[in-house]
Amino acid sequence: MPLDLLVFGPHPDDLEIGAGGTIARHTAAGMSVGLCDLTAGELGSNGTPEERLKEAAAAATVLGAAWRENLRWPDGGIDGSPEQIRSAVELIRRHQPKAIAIPYGEDRHPDHVAANRVLTGAAFMSGLRRYETGQPAWRPEWVCQYFINDSVTPSFVIDVSSFYERKRQALACHSSQFTPPSADGVATRLTASTFKQLIESRDAQFGALAGVAFAEGFVVREPIERVSLLRRP
Repeated sequence: MPLDLLVFGPHPDDLEIGAGGTIARHTAAGMSVGLCDLTAGELGSNGTPEERLKEAAAAATVLGAAWRENLRWPDGGIDGSPEQIRSAVELIRRHQPKAIAIPYGEDRHPDHVAANRVLTGAAFMSGLRRYETGQPAWRPEWVCQYFINDSVTPSFVIDVSSFYERKRQALACHSSQFTPPSADGVATRLTASTFKQLIESRDAQFGALAGVAFAEGFVVREPIERVSLLRRP
């Protein structure tokens, strides 16, 4: 079944950080949303790949996603190889999403930057009929970028105020990453309370600028078409 929205994340938990509320809003409206993690986060300081896959599946259920896949690219090794490009193109063509969401291209984490580059290329290649995968070519209507760590003035925001508790619940599913470390764990930037503050303060700032409680910001490269200058035509 074709998707309304396909959201990619470099590691399990990334797409919840930047677009969890937006995903919940789309699924609550009856839209079909698929989620795809590129890696299992095996280089992360806490949690095993098996734990992280289970956490990701639980978060997908909270958000109401139709499915969640993991391409099992190497953590720290998102390099745009022909094999990686092909696997992303095959996924896009198989599910034929109207829109795709990917990480913003400027971020402190190299994997997030690399994911933006590789997925931008894959979305473009998916629309080329002579790029052969045995599937029909498919070009999404547009590709939107969400923020994980760093952010800029967004092209637009999505009001997620009514779905913010759902976002919190989805993030809480990733307990190996966001809770204080156990005896065999270590303290990281993610386990500190300031990381949750980073997420929520950014969403609150975007919300305040738009006149709502919480909003998630997105960047698109092309101009956004409107039918008039009225705020709500």
